[in-house]
Amino acid sequence: MAGPAPAVADTRRAVREVLQEYAPERVIVAVSGGADSLALLAATTFEAASHRASSQPYVIGVTVDHGLQDESAATAEQVIAQMAALGADETATIKVQVDVAAGGLEAGARQARYAALTEFAGHLSADLVLLGHTRDDQAETVLMGLSRGSGGRSLAGMRDSFVDGEIRFVRPFLGITREQTEAACTALGLEWWDDPHNRDQRFLRARLRHVVLPLLEEELGPGLREALVRTAPALRSDMDALDDLAEDWRRTHALDVDALAELPVALRTRVLRAAAVTAGARDSELSREHVLSMDSLVTAWRGQTQVDLPGSIRALRVDRRIEFARSAT
Repeated sequence: MAGPAPAVADTRRAVREVLQEYAPERVIVAVSGGADSLALLAATTFEAASHRASSQPYVIGVTVDHGLQDESAATAEQVIAQMAALGADETATIKVQVDVAAGGLEAGARQARYAALTEFAGHLSADLVLLGHTRDDQAETVLMGLSRGSGGRSLAGMRDSFVDGEIRFVRPFLGITREQTEAACTALGLEWWDDPHNRDQRFLRARLRHVVLPLLEEELGPGLREALVRTAPALRSDMDALDDLAEDWRRTHALDVDALAELPVALRTRVLRAAAVTAGARDSELSREHVLSMDSLVTAWRGQTQVDLPGSIRALRVDRRIEFARSAT
């Protein structure tokens, strides 16, 4: 008897490895209705059903309605029907308000989506949230970081796993291409939704996906995406090691300017950034310029006393220490 199509087998294998590693009791799959997330849910429900006897997870399909398009509610209803048909044990739509001022429409939508998923997962006591980002998304993310000149952390791309509060988010498909997820959906007879924003040239990711990357591949060769993807883990291990060293230092030292000044710049700026985020600065909006301005309070002090940070937080130099306080509103 013939097995599943190769792309279907690949998606199932990727999900199986994640479920075996984390052994969740309840898992949320974030589903936009696109090929990537539908393939992810299909693989998750298949693996859960195949291993139900060994206490594989209760699967909850969730779609987030950002309310950014006139047909968003109708699209969400369609996705709910698809999730139910794919065998999700439970389905839900989360409606969110997008703060367009929070770094632009893309950043605002992303912040609202992750905040809603984290809250929802906590409410349902879910162990795990699965996201459908692919190898192609990773290449685009690395190139986006390069275009912004935003440092090694951005070039390190998306993490395959991260924790927000007590909720673990995992991206099982970072080794799977978009072509594979579409092939998996086709093999399974699933029709996916193409978000118009993914082709809207106002957005940087859309321009990278449909204009810049194809042009670069035409000029530099088809191996460009793979080279970008290989860059991410190579940098991420270095960034993680530096972040760990900085966090260890921050937990055992006061933010004394003399002690900070003795640190290598790579550690000092990480210490200051982590301290700012802990104090309430918005991580996603905290730019390198913000960090360098905080660093100037330590290494290039000329009487300046504060640096305004996103999230209504200020970094202050007080009695040869760096402190943080809420800005007046």
